[in-house]
Amino acid sequence: MSLELGPLRLQGPGATDAVGRLLGGRAEPGFFYALSGALGAGKTTLAQGILSGAGVEAVGGSPSFLIVRTYRGRLTVYHVDLYRLGEGAAGEPLGWEEILEGEGLAVVEWAEYLRPLWPAEYLWLRLERPEGAEGYRLLRLEAAGGTYERLAREVAAAC
Repeated sequence: MSLELGPLRLQGPGATDAVGRLLGGRAEPGFFYALSGALGAGKTTLAQGILSGAGVEAVGGSPSFLIVRTYRGRLTVYHVDLYRLGEGAAGEPLGWEEILEGEGLAVVEWAEYLRPLWPAEYLWLRLERPEGAEGYRLLRLEAAGGTYERLAREVAAAC
């Protein structure tokens, strides 16, 4: 059973970044944030906000060519971008156990490609850029687990 909220309207990149900072600030060791959405939907902006909120000072772009970037902030953050791996991501030997079951925060873009390996508790953030939308995105949240449900409600209240 999971909690679903949204769509929430995020007005501009600043609002997307602010949601990310809130999520990064609340993150604890072992958290899993799944990010989904089409190209240009705002996943990387959201991920960068999460990294900043988690205390990472030097935030790069999406790790599209590296697949996984590890950052040190107030906790270890694994920023994963599965775009290049696509549907075969779950079968790649990239150390998923350490990333998904470790003591760090996992922030996974294109997370739907890794769905069979998700932990039982997670926060799934689905971003949409509606056709013709100028300057805003829609965010849908799915939370599994009490901690993530509380966090999803906090995000919804902040939007």
